[in-house]
Formats: sequence, C-alpha cells, structure tokens
Amino acid sequence: MSSIPLTHILFVSTALFFIGVYGLFTRRNLITMLMAIELMLNSVNINFVAFNKYLYPHTLNGVFFSLFIITVAAAEAAVAIAIIINLYRNHRSIDVEDAQEMKY
Repeated sequence: MSSIPLTHILFVSTALFFIGVYGLFTRRNLITMLMAIELMLNSVNINFVAFNKYLYPHTLNGVFFSLFIITVAAAEAAVAIAIIINLYRNHRSIDVEDAQEMKY
C-alpha cells in the first residue's frame, strides 16, 4: 500500500486555507464568514495530522491538537451562532454591510 506524499496533503491543506481566506474577505453574510473560518481551522487540522504521520508516526500529538481545535471550533461556532441569532432578532439582517449602519 503506497501512502500519499506529504506535498500533496500540504497542497490540499493550503488550497482549503486560502479558499477560507477568500470566503472570509469576500462574503458579507455572517454565516458564510463563520463557515470560512471553520474551513481554515480544518485545513490546520489536516496539517497537524499530516505532520504527525510523517514526522512522528508513533505518537498522537497531532491528533490530540486536532481534537482540541475541533472542540474550540465547536464552542466558537455555538457562541457565534448565538450572536448571529441575536443580531437578526434585533436588526432583521445578518449582512456585515448593514451592521455598520446599525445604531445601538
């Protein structure tokens, strides 16, 4: 069984990260911006697991870091969605451009 070269994995991870950066900077909807941040965090998880597999194959440090990032991302998503729901209830919009015009 042949394994996938590290450069291929890093290329996919880099592509995912920059797709997330593009989505974060070009979208105006808060939910799509949240999904872009999650995409960037998942590309970091791929890096952790790939480097763990190729550099330290007998340890699980990269996997543990990935589990920690997934846990933090889940908490971040829960808080962000609660904030987005509160913004929508108060202002009837989750558009970032509209948020600049909102007065509290």
